[in-house]
Amino acid sequence: MLRDGKIFAIKVFNLEFEGPFKSFGTECEVLCKLHHRNPVKVISCCSNPDVKAIILEYMPNESLEKWLHSHNYFLNFVQRLDIMTDVAVALGYLHHGYSSPVVHCDLKPSNVLLGEEMTSHLSDFGIAKLFHSDESMRQTKTLATIGYIAPEYGSEGIVSTRCDVYSFGILLMETFSRKKPTDEMFSEDWRLKDWVADLLQNSTTYFIDNGLTTICDQNPARLVKCTSKIMELALTCTVDSFEERIDIKDVLEELKRIKLYYISK
Repeated sequence: MLRDGKIFAIKVFNLEFEGPFKSFGTECEVLCKLHHRNPVKVISCCSNPDVKAIILEYMPNESLEKWLHSHNYFLNFVQRLDIMTDVAVALGYLHHGYSSPVVHCDLKPSNVLLGEEMTSHLSDFGIAKLFHSDESMRQTKTLATIGYIAPEYGSEGIVSTRCDVYSFGILLMETFSRKKPTDEMFSEDWRLKDWVADLLQNSTTYFIDNGLTTICDQNPARLVKCTSKIMELALTCTVDSFEERIDIKDVLEELKRIKLYYISK
């Protein structure tokens, strides 16, 4: 906290390992070039032989991870939908709104930070890839988080904007089911998306977070229908073939349509 009461967050890199040097440079390079409200805002940075740190805008409501998986916190349907819409807007800017595509590469609840008005902001660009304007994909040895990583990224190191779309689909499923892709009920042969697809095919609604269905809702049938549409959208984001995945711009438009339907009288 500064003397005027302004609060910042400071991300300090552990210099005992070689990796932080690269991730610090990557994060500074990417964040300093982005000018949009949904990626977290960089205030300044500190770099010398002893300390490497990034000074960031403070997010008082912490992360989506905390709100989904802590017992004392709860997000209603519209809040969850708005948060995911903000994330889709951020990805749309990274993929299409900047001079060259930026792939976040590590989309997960702990990297979605929530501001004072619960506006979501993407954080942790340490393994992001800043493409050249003529690039559409790249091969890398850097791995992202198990459970959220696209198949082609995990098996061959192929990175493209569609990797973020896959991770976004997993994030959608987790946000509305409160099931982590690393939950003990899942395995290499039975993933979160397989569970969702199976329940949708059998016309059940067990994939919906119990908290959403037990609170007082003006139209529970509409909530179920909208959540089912969200899960169907998530499945189109997570098809194994990256060429067949939906573009994030189309994901955003569908999320907007779902919200309009949900709040309509």
